[in-house]
Amino acid sequence: MARPAYRFNTRPGRVFDVINVVILVAVGVIALIPFLYVLAGSFATEAEIATRPFFIWPETWSLRAYDAILTSPAFLRALVTTILVTAVGTAVQLLLTASMAYPLSKQNLPGRRLILSLVVFTMVFSGGMIPTFLVVKDLGLLNSYWALVLPMAINPFSLIIIKNFFQQLPNELEESAMIDGANEMRTLWSVILPLSKPVLATFALFYAVGIWNDFMSPLLYLTDNSMWTLQMFLRQVTSATDLSVLEDTPGEVPPAEGIKFAVIIVATLPILLFYPFLQKHFAKGMLIGSVKG
Repeated sequence: MARPAYRFNTRPGRVFDVINVVILVAVGVIALIPFLYVLAGSFATEAEIATRPFFIWPETWSLRAYDAILTSPAFLRALVTTILVTAVGTAVQLLLTASMAYPLSKQNLPGRRLILSLVVFTMVFSGGMIPTFLVVKDLGLLNSYWALVLPMAINPFSLIIIKNFFQQLPNELEESAMIDGANEMRTLWSVILPLSKPVLATFALFYAVGIWNDFMSPLLYLTDNSMWTLQMFLRQVTSATDLSVLEDTPGEVPPAEGIKFAVIIVATLPILLFYPFLQKHFAKGMLIGSVKG
């Protein structure tokens, strides 16, 4: 007996779609309004910020705040540091995660169940802040940029998803590579990873956003002000009253509130610009590898 054809273009279905769209648009607008306020405040004058409690379009446009931070040696140093740490950290995390996920995707790996059990165990229980700090200290990583990368080099959730993705790839691909004389590392690099671009791009975005926005790791492991990342600089600027962190920015002293807004925008903008390049892989990468165990 043939299954009945389901009709989605019904009146209740259309009402649900309209309500769904209205709710999603409202939530999107609510989430966007604070960002627009910060963006407008970064281009406004000090007097307008002080007199207008809320606005999304400044009456008088000013670039003094951006001129101040973009000519500040401390800000430029923190920006370059964050970019390099994010790039290196993302590459290291993807490399280590894929290198561990590939052998775990093999059913005949000795001790595979025990290793996977330990991975799942770390998703539920962790050492916590103080034990992690003691480990980083004993390894001599304090005041080192590696302290921002290595403690979270392999994320258990990402590892399991990437492992499941590798398991779904046809075994014939690896067998063909082996016949051609490729070893395991060559097979991983030349066959498996090129076919895994959606899932790798997705977790590259996750890793990059996590490292870029990481505040606790620099706060715990970096005591040298010259090694500050952008989040530490942002914290210092938003909590300071004299803006001495700008290191004697040349020119007239810019509006204090405008500088805070401008730093927030500059700290947020790179991730927003980075996302569209990975958007085509994002939805596919989140679904692939999340079904089979």
